[in-house]
Amino acid sequence: MDAIEITGIRCYGYTGFLPEERVLGQWFEVSLTLWLDLTKAGKSDALEDTFDYRQAISLVKHLVKTAKFALVEKLANVIAEDLLKLNSLAKVRVQLVKVSPPIADFGGTIKIDITRSQS
Repeated sequence: MDAIEITGIRCYGYTGFLPEERVLGQWFEVSLTLWLDLTKAGKSDALEDTFDYRQAISLVKHLVKTAKFALVEKLANVIAEDLLKLNSLAKVRVQLVKVSPPIADFGGTIKIDITRSQS
């Protein structure tokens, strides 16, 4: 199966367990792997024969900016489910990173990594 990878979708959102995370917000970064058959597009060189990844980027940005979930796991799952509703995707991988989680004495990141397929 072929795939399109999109990395570095960075936007400000309001998902988090702490109430102030849902009020003040924080930065998130999302990377996607979208599995689909790219054979036809590889031969035709026509946009209509592939997946227009601008749709995926727009969808991710909208969800991150507007959702107010307690858990990043929920946000990652909603992103995956909504992507699978788009045309021609067989499977998606969503990697969602909390760039600066509000954890005392912790300078790292937190990443949720999920893969979902069509039923």
